[in-house]
Amino acid sequence: MNAQHTNQWKGYEKLAFRFFFIYFLIQAIPLDWLYYKQVFGINWGHLRYGDIFQLAHYMPQFIAGSQSFTGWFIVAAIAVIGTITWTVVDRNRTAIYDNLYYWIRVIVRYRLAIGVIAYGIIKVFPLQSPYPSISNLNTPYGDFTRWKLFSISLGIVPSYETFLGFVEVAAGLLLLYRKTASVGAVIILLFTGNVFMSNIAYDGGEVVYSLYLVILALFVLSWDLQRIVRLLVLQQPTAPNSFRPKFTAKWQLYARWGVKGAFIFFFVLLYSFKTATGYKKDPYQFPVTKGLPNVSGVYNVKVFRINKDTIAYSKYDPVRWQDVVFEEWNTISIRSNRPVHIDSNNVEKIVATDADRTYELEGAIGRHYYSYTVDTANQLLTLQNKNRFYKNELLQLHYSRPSDSTILLYGLNENKDSVFTTLEQINKKYVLKEVEQAGRSKSLKL
Repeated sequence: MNAQHTNQWKGYEKLAFRFFFIYFLIQAIPLDWLYYKQVFGINWGHLRYGDIFQLAHYMPQFIAGSQSFTGWFIVAAIAVIGTITWTVVDRNRTAIYDNLYYWIRVIVRYRLAIGVIAYGIIKVFPLQSPYPSISNLNTPYGDFTRWKLFSISLGIVPSYETFLGFVEVAAGLLLLYRKTASVGAVIILLFTGNVFMSNIAYDGGEVVYSLYLVILALFVLSWDLQRIVRLLVLQQPTAPNSFRPKFTAKWQLYARWGVKGAFIFFFVLLYSFKTATGYKKDPYQFPVTKGLPNVSGVYNVKVFRINKDTIAYSKYDPVRWQDVVFEEWNTISIRSNRPVHIDSNNVEKIVATDADRTYELEGAIGRHYYSYTVDTANQLLTLQNKNRFYKNELLQLHYSRPSDSTILLYGLNENKDSVFTTLEQINKKYVLKEVEQAGRSKSLKL
């Protein structure tokens, strides 16, 4: 493989390049054994879109726990040591720097493409921020964290979420081709830069990862940045960078197109197909297990007794239930004045089991959320608190339905106290849904 053109490198440019080459090589190529443990742990015979997303979501992390910038400093320290070693053994071979610069840019832009396409496709099929659940629609505005409000605001306009996804996917596809890579990098800087600022403003959990993508985009753009400035800002004659490796052997050409084709097939075509299927059958934010049939909605707690003592309605009683929501899936949420230890986990993670799908309760207080199983023979509901801070909380409640709009629940609560309640469904209309059905140009009667 020969190069078509060789540039002249100054001493300080070679020194800087050595550092950034090692730094971005470590940042872009998975070297963590835990990553490959994850790869071998995938059921490749039943591959899910969440598996591909997790592979694409890689970022080097040398310390266990949540994402932090600590790993970046470790990578930088390794790069400094490598730069010193490289400088000592360097033989002033200029041509090798052109080749290495070309290939590290290829690695970084493909790594960046994986990252933005992975996020883009779960927006194209609006999975990342789903339409609010009934419980969320019946939670006061002030009971949400800033991050949850941001996610819900995006979820109520799925067409806009889809548009944002197409922008990310388009930018990722532009990165796959050398001539359009800088254009894709500019789009990512504008788009993901806004995502980074949004994560800061709304206390999002992807501050580190979004900045990671921004830094990769800056490196990709640096290839043409000097020429862009000369042409557009200084308005001076500018020659394009014409360096590219020349593939002389047929196997090199076949290998190049084979790797590129495999990349596009796996991270674009297959991932899109799996995500489209998941959007219809297995959305990852909410559980998919069906709940009791024909009961979804919000219910007023008309009667509430505990240990045979009837408790009148009160907004301030920590024991008395105020309202109960049955979702279409197997989740029941109960609103009372009982404190909620907020689950503020907001790092993007696609999980496979309903037990791990806690988006509906994350970033919200005022309600306790329970997954439940149904014993239809004994008409018994077994409720398990979904909040990770209340994992041992269990309720066993018998149910009966005197009418289509009334549910009776009785049994033992989390404290093993006897509880009885009469629930009456509220025929509630939601402005968001009414607007969708009537159209924004028509008047509404609520």
